[in-house]
Amino acid sequence: MRNIKLTIEYDGKEFNGWQKQPQKLNIQGTIEQAIKSITGEEVTLNASGRTDAKVHALGQVANFKTNSKIPIEKFPIAINTKLKKSIRIIKAEEVDEKFHSRLTCKKKTYRYIINNSKYGTAIYRNLETNISNKLDEKKMNEAIKYFIGEHDFKAFKASGTSSKSSIRTIYDAKVYRKEDRIFIELTGNGFLYNMVRIIAGTLVEVGNGKIKPEDISKIIASKKRENAGKTLPPQGLYLVSVEYED
Repeated sequence: MRNIKLTIEYDGKEFNGWQKQPQKLNIQGTIEQAIKSITGEEVTLNASGRTDAKVHALGQVANFKTNSKIPIEKFPIAINTKLKKSIRIIKAEEVDEKFHSRLTCKKKTYRYIINNSKYGTAIYRNLETNISNKLDEKKMNEAIKYFIGEHDFKAFKASGTSSKSSIRTIYDAKVYRKEDRIFIELTGNGFLYNMVRIIAGTLVEVGNGKIKPEDISKIIASKKRENAGKTLPPQGLYLVSVEYED
């Protein structure tokens, strides 16, 4: 039995998230069907984590077990021929049988993209979120540094999350601007349901001058969701990369 690790890129616009669900178009089920069509096997694809409806990925990681003798370098080509153009397998690797995309994951990096132009964009409207009033990205970058470290992120999780603990560690965090676009990036050992989108919404309040950068530590300490900002829309969010120990 071979253990195959896939690195996957997808445009989440038309999908109801990663997780397999009956009667709803999802990424996991779509890829599993593609694998079945080339190997003849029913497989279970284990992802590093679930992404929500309309959320994108540049480097989602998932693994599955197979008896197929297809050469490893042929897997991306073969699977991609059976997939919608909005999903691409960009890499396949044969890994140790103990490797599990979620259970052995050490770090994840997420990016949120804000189009900070007055009128937004027609072309990229499903790939970013437009906020038309001018944001101060320097203050946002000052504020995001308060998230670095181990904290209880209860104030930044949506209701309905299944996680028992809301304690997470953020290793790196930054905000930067490229012309009309503001990028928010967070690297951590894990993220709560809607955590990145709520952090992004809170940073927008900082950029608007409604919250001071130094108030972030107070919001974290309060553990109260109402003290943080709004949850920004899903289409601006990307799972950029997943890291594992060598």
